[in-house]
Amino acid sequence: MSMNSYYITGTDTGIGKSVASAALLHALRARGLRAVGMKPVASGCEMTADGWRNEDALALQQASDPLPSYSDVNPYALPNPLAPELAAADAGVSIELQPIVEAHARLAAMADAVVVEGVGGWAAPLTANLDQFDVVRALGLPVVLVVGLRLGCINHARLTARAIVEDGAQLAGWIANDIDPAMARSDDNFAILQGVLRVPCWGRLPHAISPDPRAFSRHLHLL
Repeated sequence: MSMNSYYITGTDTGIGKSVASAALLHALRARGLRAVGMKPVASGCEMTADGWRNEDALALQQASDPLPSYSDVNPYALPNPLAPELAAADAGVSIELQPIVEAHARLAAMADAVVVEGVGGWAAPLTANLDQFDVVRALGLPVVLVVGLRLGCINHARLTARAIVEDGAQLAGWIANDIDPAMARSDDNFAILQGVLRVPCWGRLPHAISPDPRAFSRHLHLL
């Protein structure tokens, strides 16, 4: 796998993994790379003329060049906005590793980089017997941690970073995301995070009501 391919996880759900992933795709493309996105499992989909579609997975598809098929971007599109195991059970679907690996291989064959977005936080399971680390190990990807800047983020970031390393994955870097514009002393919290997270910070995304991943890519500084 290309050294420009990554698995994006977060300190929690709702902290901007999708925006960061799409911004990373634009940043990689700005370097002249063919970069495509992937969200193997997505809970919370709407029925369209083309089938079940997830908003975050669509955003990753739209940020990709060349344009991948939706079925490869999002092999498991689950209707209900629940934990994957519950959403899959409701849909009568069994989430398995092999279809994810096969879809990723097709994406990797068409691009220089694949940005794979996980679900929720790092420890959120996909099934009773399948964790996100199993996907990371099967795909051979380093991990990038998105830290939502809000009260408690230092604890969440340190615990998540520790879990990633203890699980045997490579933590390549982290991205800060200003999700709470009312956070007290956010700059000081960001400075503390820079000290306690022992990997490079790839950038800090500003708060925005309607974030533009292409514009946000200019806030990322890849190594």
